[in-house]
Amino acid sequence: MGRMPTQLLALSGSLRSKSSNTELLRAAAALAPDDVDVVLYDGIGELPHFNPDPEDELPPGVVDFRARVASAAGLLISSPEYAHGVPGSFKNALDWLVGGPEFVYKPVVLFNTSPRASYAQESLAETIRTMSGWIISEASLSLPLLGQQLDANEIIARLELASPIRSAISAFVEAILKAPPHLSGV
Repeated sequence: MGRMPTQLLALSGSLRSKSSNTELLRAAAALAPDDVDVVLYDGIGELPHFNPDPEDELPPGVVDFRARVASAAGLLISSPEYAHGVPGSFKNALDWLVGGPEFVYKPVVLFNTSPRASYAQESLAETIRTMSGWIISEASLSLPLLGQQLDANEIIARLELASPIRSAISAFVEAILKAPPHLSGV
């Protein structure tokens, strides 16, 4: 009997309905190998403002978000850059993970849809490292999608875009499966 599918959780830092970051993650879900399930989390905008006080009685949306992060073998993150930083709503989501064990040593890959958006990528990487996340650099990906307004199907249809996405997912899963147990989300 084969192994269970590797479960990856995709997190978009954008709340826009036609975000290139979200479309990239949708394409990644469709391009993932058969033994990899990529699920796009769409609740970032619904999370309440971070407040560390209610740690014993977390809001239901936060409990669900933390559970999804905990059960994922790894996280695919794609976030835009606003004013040289990560969008506040996405940073808010990450802040909700700081008080719990769900993110510690969690394998993370960073996708970037705008190679010129380096400030937010660096800031996001620093936040993830500070939170004890494990960034898989060799699987991280930067694709020039900004301004093209491509949906997931159009990304998938372009070999020059689909091929690096497939390679990134394969490299990510390979790193997760080869990791020592304390560094693996599996």
